[in-house]
Amino acid sequence: MHNRSDQFAKSLLRDGLSLVSAAETEVEVLAATQKIDVYSVPDPARDAERARMGLLGELAAEPSLFEPFHGTPSLRQVRRCLRKQLTWHHELERRARAAAGAVVPEEDADAPLQPPVAFPALVVISPGRPETVLDAYRCEPAQPAVYHAVPGLVTRVVVLAELPRTRATLMLRLLGSGRILREALADLAALPDDAWEKSIATPLLIHFRLGTEEPAIDEEDEVSAEIRAWVEEYERKLRAEARTEGRAEEAARAVLTALRVRGIAVPDVARERILAEKDPETLERWLERAIVAASLAEVLDGLS
Repeated sequence: MHNRSDQFAKSLLRDGLSLVSAAETEVEVLAATQKIDVYSVPDPARDAERARMGLLGELAAEPSLFEPFHGTPSLRQVRRCLRKQLTWHHELERRARAAAGAVVPEEDADAPLQPPVAFPALVVISPGRPETVLDAYRCEPAQPAVYHAVPGLVTRVVVLAELPRTRATLMLRLLGSGRILREALADLAALPDDAWEKSIATPLLIHFRLGTEEPAIDEEDEVSAEIRAWVEEYERKLRAEARTEGRAEEAARAVLTALRVRGIAVPDVARERILAEKDPETLERWLERAIVAASLAEVLDGLS
């Protein structure tokens, strides 16, 4: 009966709409493969840790898709993100049914799950204010620089240029460029050495920003120079720690860390050789030669 009613509804709409339009039924929708930039599911056991993460922790309080943009996104770009959000929720429901061993007849495939699968939030991170997006989805300010779309979309828009310069917003401001990134780097440098933000951001900043050959305006050149200074200071610190500790194991790990943040691949055979070396001075000499060569493979034969 359900199937017959469904067919009747489709046929009635098709034939009625055919009077004024080209209408057809059972139109197959082919979904192109998409990838979510970052998908986060909060761990209830780590609520206390999340609470100290500031705005990023607040945005991660529920299952969320994070979609950062280098330039202010257009309405079309955000629609692609909404398509990911809807498609991913559908996939989560499919997985939940499969995990429960449910065999669902085709006509009941849309029946609600018990318990229901949470609809994931979408967090769009924009360097500038995307006016067309905010207008199209009736976004309202929830807090400074954070806008919520109409409730049914479960979509948040974060405008980096509007974020207050506080520690609570630091991790998000590091996603910016120009003035925003420069200020964020200064704020990061001012934190204590054991700050959790430094442990996360410093190796990544060094690894992904060092040695970029992309043409840049003067403002970006200043940021690149600042990050190069970070690299040099970070390596000096690693070497000093190795010498202070005076232990071969610590020195070897310092060398491996420095190579990693430099983006120099370390084959397994080289890693084993480094960890087996007992002389910290030899390890430091290897590190210097690898940095000059920009590839550990080029100096493997000369390690001595």
